[in-house]
Order: sequence, then C-alpha cells, then structure tokens
Amino acid sequence: MDHHDHVSLLRKGIPTPGGTWADLGSGGGAFTLALADLLGPQAQIYSVDKDRSSLAAQEGAMRSAFPSANVRYLNADFTRPLDLPPLDGIVMANSLHYVRRKDEILQRIRGYLRPGGHFILVEYNADRGNPWVPYPLSYQTWEKLAQRNGFSETHLLERVPSRFLHGIYSAGSLS
Repeated sequence: MDHHDHVSLLRKGIPTPGGTWADLGSGGGAFTLALADLLGPQAQIYSVDKDRSSLAAQEGAMRSAFPSANVRYLNADFTRPLDLPPLDGIVMANSLHYVRRKDEILQRIRGYLRPGGHFILVEYNADRGNPWVPYPLSYQTWEKLAQRNGFSETHLLERVPSRFLHGIYSAGSLS
C-alpha cells in the first residue's frame, strides 16, 4: 500500500477538512500523513504511539511531506487512558487487532469523541489472526462490536486488496 491507498481508505469517513483528530496506534505514521493530507493545515492531529522511535520517524516524514500540518506526537499506549481534548474524529488503522478484549478500549475511545464524532477503523477483513496480526476483525464482526459499544451508523467505507488475511477494509462509525 502507498499514500494514495491510505488516503482512499480514509477519505469517505472524513466529512470536512479541519477539526481535531487522533490517530491511535499510529506506528510509522502512514495514516497520520493521510489525515494531514485530507484535513489540511487548519486541523489539529494527535499521533499516539507507544514506540518513541516510530513517532520520531513520522515527525520527520510529516515535516517533509506536509510542513504546515499541526501534529502533536504523544508517546503513549492507547489501551491506557489518554489526555486528549474532545475529538472530532479518531482513526485506528491496523492497531485494534493487537487488542484481545476490545470492549473496554472501545468504550474509552468513544468517550474521547465529541457527540457525533467520527471513528474510522482500518483493519484486515478476517476473524482469525497470525503471530503478526493476532486479533483481526472482519467488517461483519466490527458491525456487531461497534453497536455493542455505542457506536452508530457503521458503514463500509472502502476495501483494498492485500496478500494477507483476505484484504483490508475501512469502516466509519459515529459516537
């Protein structure tokens, strides 16, 4: 996947440029860069990852690709409470599949969102994992999990092929 794919996976879930968004479990920053591209320089983006070196690398990539982007890098574990302002949107791209018991985390994440805030999940479309992707969730599983945890209007945004685990999808939900 490249930057165009990352942008395509998020585009339909972002209603307007601007706002305050977070990328939880941002890793190398591929989807943080996509957020910066889609939201523009008027947005505030929080990039959250527990790997300090990944955050440093993505900060350099962001300065190069989107120098006017307003990004704060938080060295933190998204499975623990975070000090974030009320958010217009959250992206979790290939990070929720590291969490075995998802309900408590999803309820906390929904609590970070303003009423009607947008949640975008990017995930492998499978319910069985492997050592690298231990707990993926298919879109059908996500629909049930989202509803059970208070998200509404869940819908499929996009799909892209993948050599691994039956492809990747993005889904949008509201808080």
